[in-house]
Amino acid sequence: MLKIWFLETRPQFLILSLILAFLGTCIAWFYHDVLHWGYSLLAGCGLVLTHISVNTLNDYFDYQSGIDLQTQKTPFSGGSGVLPSGLLKPRQVLWMGLISLFMAAPIGLYFILVQGWLLLPLLVLAALCVVLYTPVILKTNWPEWSPGLGLGLLPVLGIYFSQTGTYTASAFFAAVPSFILVHNLLLLNEFPDVSADKTAGRKTLPIILGKPKAAMVYSALTIFVYLWIIGSVLAGIAPIWTLIGLLTLPFAIKAIRGSLKPDDMEFLVPAMGSNVVVVLATQLLLGIGYILAVVI
Repeated sequence: MLKIWFLETRPQFLILSLILAFLGTCIAWFYHDVLHWGYSLLAGCGLVLTHISVNTLNDYFDYQSGIDLQTQKTPFSGGSGVLPSGLLKPRQVLWMGLISLFMAAPIGLYFILVQGWLLLPLLVLAALCVVLYTPVILKTNWPEWSPGLGLGLLPVLGIYFSQTGTYTASAFFAAVPSFILVHNLLLLNEFPDVSADKTAGRKTLPIILGKPKAAMVYSALTIFVYLWIIGSVLAGIAPIWTLIGLLTLPFAIKAIRGSLKPDDMEFLVPAMGSNVVVVLATQLLLGIGYILAVVI
């Protein structure tokens, strides 16, 4: 039974939260010369709990809407499969999502008390992204901004704040790639779900723009991530060591090529896999780049 609950969290996707916590910590270390491993671990736990809430609530609402029974499941999209298989009841998954979010709340409160109330607006915005994403935001034009914000930019800034007690322009610029990468993670994973998402009134970019134009948006944003990294170094905002983030470019090229053939699953599924590598490895390498800039 514990294995089923564990699978419902979609553990393979929780790696993203760990990398975001790592990146935010490394950025704070570079810009402020502070490194509180205890704070980093605690904030990382809060982020993982929030991510679990996102995953489970998404599963619950997808099942309730009937989408889970229509999606073309891939290794990277289509939900956990736990509810369609009857391994758990919808009510159980709903409570799991809510309890995970409530468990994260005391961690956020702790950092508000320790580091300052300016963390509160960030946490409220993140919580709204979690709760409203599937039932509300997905039914508005361009919903991909929400995961980009809630599981990209905001976590990096939140971890940074938990270390430093402040926000800075440098930290914001350093978090922009995370916004774009997570935005694109959801965008490409939406391609196989277009038919099912339409039945639930969703307005993802592949539905609103059509797959070919959505693929162009994905490609342009992916290229922009690497231009942003280079530009940040040239502008003196980021250390030169962060250029190691460019090492994922070959995977990005493979993902872009696959996205341009959105109806051919033989190309799209490997592209989705390459995109996961780009999202995770680029942010991991950026974090390592900040570490190298401190220690070398």
